[in-house]
Amino acid sequence: MKRTDKQALEGLGVAELEGKIREGAEQMFRIKFQMSMGQGEGLKKYRELRKERAVLMTLRSAKGVTGPVVLTAAAAAPAPAAKTKKPRAKKA
Repeated sequence: MKRTDKQALEGLGVAELEGKIREGAEQMFRIKFQMSMGQGEGLKKYRELRKERAVLMTLRSAKGVTGPVVLTAAAAAPAPAAKTKKPRAKKA
């Protein structure tokens, strides 16, 4: 990542940084999936995305925000309560 890119990222707000982190995570997932299917040309892009994500997370923590970035809206929602089984009636 070039110095001018880093300076441009420093001007972003926390919400924008988290959005870029989410986008990068999605792209990394897709590239990793493609590489597992035998398409090995994504390794360079994967490495670049990993470095860019590290810079974004460093800038985010420098702004005083701690904790993990929620990657999806489904992950932010609470898990549904587990269903309990009803006892079966015994056959005569």
